[in-house]
Amino acid sequence: MSALLEQPVELVPGPDPGDKGLKPGVLSYTSNVVIGVASTAPAYSLAATLGFIVAVKGVGVHAPAVLLVSFVPILLVALGYKYLNRADPDCGTSFAWTTRAFGPWVGWMNGWAIFIADVLVMASLAVIAAQYSFLLVGWQSAETSTTGIVIAAVVWIALMTWICYRGIELSARTQQVLLGAEIVILAIFAVVALVKVYAGHPAGSLHVTADWFNPFALSWGALADGVLLGIFIYWGWDSGVAVNEESEDPAEGPGRAAVISTVLLLLVYVVVSTASQAYGGTGVLRDNSNDVLSVLGVHVFGSPWDKLLIIAVLTSASASTQTTILPTARTTLSMARWGALPEVFGRIHPRFLTPTVSTIGMGALSIVWTVLLVALNPAQDLLGDSVTAIGFSIAFYYGFTGFACAWYFRKRLFESVRITVLVGLLPVVGGLLMTAVFVKAFHDYSLPDYNYTAPLLGIQVPIVIGIGSMLLGLPLMVACAWRLPAFFRRRLETASAELPL
Repeated sequence: MSALLEQPVELVPGPDPGDKGLKPGVLSYTSNVVIGVASTAPAYSLAATLGFIVAVKGVGVHAPAVLLVSFVPILLVALGYKYLNRADPDCGTSFAWTTRAFGPWVGWMNGWAIFIADVLVMASLAVIAAQYSFLLVGWQSAETSTTGIVIAAVVWIALMTWICYRGIELSARTQQVLLGAEIVILAIFAVVALVKVYAGHPAGSLHVTADWFNPFALSWGALADGVLLGIFIYWGWDSGVAVNEESEDPAEGPGRAAVISTVLLLLVYVVVSTASQAYGGTGVLRDNSNDVLSVLGVHVFGSPWDKLLIIAVLTSASASTQTTILPTARTTLSMARWGALPEVFGRIHPRFLTPTVSTIGMGALSIVWTVLLVALNPAQDLLGDSVTAIGFSIAFYYGFTGFACAWYFRKRLFESVRITVLVGLLPVVGGLLMTAVFVKAFHDYSLPDYNYTAPLLGIQVPIVIGIGSMLLGLPLMVACAWRLPAFFRRRLETASAELPL
């Protein structure tokens, strides 16, 4: 291998933004924000995570404070996305930026981390979309049937893959409808719940106090355990940046949208979690941690209006299924156009101007992963551990992106105090916090009573899936280096002195 890499080879420059054949200038700034927010699946994330945060020993009523603290590293990394996208609006995002800053080997692994995280989460999103489809129509036997869940999940993935394949405009319009319905329903739920708390004083309800939002009321251990859960419900906002080459203002709009998306998510999460906790108290949230929203919906709205929250979670999961395919296909497209993957992944549809092999391949692989995961484990314990395992990939590429921002702009960091802080210091702090999350996750997920399924050869399953899937990228990267040596000879780069910051 070393002898091969020492052979003279012509260096292939990275493609300029806009050279990949995607349809330029068709997404507005609003669409960037919508895609960023929708990708996090706010309703689904709250339904599946809020109860677990409340259940963390020492957190209790301070769940809103945990969500506030969890927002901090996300915002700091989003600043890194903003400035890196301004310098290089490449749809490969973290792959392209870490390649420029740290070299091809680190860049390739960041692209792999994005790919793995997106594939792993697809099974959970599709299963939730399937289950809530049956819940909506009251088909209980199908909801509890492994066969029914598998069939419906495959249909959802296939449908969202087709939408992504058909064109970015259709994808954006679909997201606006789905997210609009989701946010309106969550807003109505929060208002009705708080009105009932203060007007009707339902049993078990609590009045909101300022202490709920005070992270200093928590011990460091409780706060860290809560943040480990809270930080990942923000994941997905970077999808709005992955469509930068199709945006009206590719260098500026998607980066600003990334920051705004995280702020909007903070507002949604804090408001809805506060209303949920005020109405049901910590006991209801803790006792129904697998799905707090559908349970609360029955009490807050009553029948048949409780279906609204089922619709909210359904639209949330289905929207996120689509917006998970979008960035994954664009990451592999970018990697192929950079020469880091076989060129077949860089093919573009001549009419729709979307990635063809990358989009269909992502959909097909997601279907295979979902079928295997659910069919082999009908109790879905393994599915739960696979979702937990995603944290390693997320912390990896978010952290490297924060570090890459400071390093890529290293020669310009002291041009002003503003640049030093916003471009250098804060993204690095975000990267350090993501590194701490990675280490904390490894510690906690290694504990025997922390996970859903029994260990595999003495190793906890989230570690096997999360770290194992990352390590799987190493031999694949070596194989790519063997067949595509030009990319792996790239040198480190720094930001242009003329770039306005």
